[in-house]
This record gives sequence, structure tokens and C-alpha cells, in this order.
Amino acid sequence: MSDPEINGSDTYIDGELETRLKALEDQFNADVIACVLPMLAPFDDIIREKMDDLPDKRPNLLVVLETDGGSIEITERIADVFRHHYKGEVSFVIPNFAMSAGTILVMSGDRILMDYYSILGPIDPQIMGPQGAFLPGLGYIEKFNQLIAKSKSGNLTGAELAFLLDKFDPAHLHWIEQAREHGVDLLKKWLVEYKFKNWKKTEGRGLKVTQAMKVKRAKEIASKLNNTKLWRSHSRGLSISVVRNELNLLVEDFGTDPALAEFQKRLVAYYRLLKDYMARRGWDYVVQTRESRFAFGERAYG
Repeated sequence: MSDPEINGSDTYIDGELETRLKALEDQFNADVIACVLPMLAPFDDIIREKMDDLPDKRPNLLVVLETDGGSIEITERIADVFRHHYKGEVSFVIPNFAMSAGTILVMSGDRILMDYYSILGPIDPQIMGPQGAFLPGLGYIEKFNQLIAKSKSGNLTGAELAFLLDKFDPAHLHWIEQAREHGVDLLKKWLVEYKFKNWKKTEGRGLKVTQAMKVKRAKEIASKLNNTKLWRSHSRGLSISVVRNELNLLVEDFGTDPALAEFQKRLVAYYRLLKDYMARRGWDYVVQTRESRFAFGERAYG
């Protein structure tokens, strides 16, 4: 039997979340979709449904994103859905983390908003490990290349040869390489088309920014995000200072910019309540707009 007090409390929180999301929309002058999810099927379909069903759309969209990453192909489909419905600005705000494929999705935005606690991550295709856990694909390629180099120099041991033949699948290697290039291509395309569209002059010398300069900067960012030796770990968190200073990418600090003070207040009010409610309801994933919500979790009730 359901508990009337719990049901009443849930009804109140449901209404409060909707109210806080609408307040965030009004302040940012954009529709808002909150996505706490992996970049995996069927979340592309779910996001499409939420976007298709949202009436009276504004020109702009704000995506409140939290993700561990996932599939490059699903990431591309989600970005295409956002751009199909919104011809103005698509902005991404990261209250906590957006890793791997999530970082690629963020790079499709016109604006990126982070604070001191927000992190992005290196972009690295994931492969399924022997125990069902996902493993970083670029590490797989790097180890393979190390063994091949040892073989060419005549230093490969018998044990290493056996390991090479047993553990490395050519189809896996090809898939990882293709996924890596796909991610890099998307990142370069989206940065030039959206993030850099209003980049007219260089900050230092005030030089006119050409298309070639935009492409070069995008390639540099893509290369750094793919550099496993630079970041050491797939799960390495790239803070706002790293994104600004090492990637040389303009992001807005919603935690310190006075112009974003009210935005920060409304974002925190919504996001904290959402995460608390997810924990209470046992939801692992949520997609929410002002009109509806999808929530899923193995521990969920109701």
C-alpha cells in the first residue's frame, strides 16, 4: 500500500521542481532540459520525444547536463535533435561533470557554463571489458602499439607475444580508431560552426580571426582531448581553469560572474532538489522539461 504522506510529499516536490525549472528558463530566456544520463540508447529517443512534445518553444535552449559519457553515435544524434528544434543558441551548463562523449556533446554548444566544481573529461571511446565493465579504448590502442614497437625492435618476449595474439582483436582496434576519428571530426565541426561563430578578433593582439584560424584552434583542442599521455587517466577531471588555460577554450564561470549571479542561484536551487529527489526515489537517470519527466532506476518505486 502507498503511504499518503510520501505521496503527498512527492507531489509537492514534483511541483516544486517544475516551478524551479521554469524560473531557470525565465531567467536564462531559454527552454531548459535537464539530462542526467549516459550517452547510450534509448536516451536519444527519450530526448527526442521530450523535445518533440515541448510546446511554445523559445528560440534558445539550455541543457543542464550530467553524464559519464557513452556512445559517439548517440551523442551525435542528441546534438542533432537539439539543433533541429533550436535555431538560436544551444548552451550547456555543467553543475557537476560531463565526461568523454559528454564532453564532445558540450563542444556542440554556443555557450559553455561551468564553475569551480564542474569538470569535463578527455574524449576516449570505451570498449567492453571481460567483466562487463567499460575500459578506455585509447589505452587499448596505446598498449597494442607498444607491443608492436617491441616486436619490430626484436625485444618482444614470448609471454608478450602470447598476450598480443590472445588479447588484441583487429576488429576492436579498427572500431576504436574509427570512433576516435569520428569524435575528433564532430568536435572540430561543432566548435567551428557554433562555439567559434562569434570569435572575430584574437584576445591578445586583436587580429581578425579567419576560418583557417578557427579550424586550427578546433584541431588543437581535439588533439589535446585525445592525448592520453597528457591527461594520464580517462577519468581525469578537467576543471574550468584547465579548460581555459590548457585547452584555450572560452567558458563562462557561473559561480563568479556577477552577471550570472541570479542564474547561479536558480540553477543550484533546481539542481540540488533534483539530485536529492533522485536519491530519494532511487532514480539513476532523469530527463526533464517543464512539460514532462522521464526517470529510471533499478531502485525506483512508484
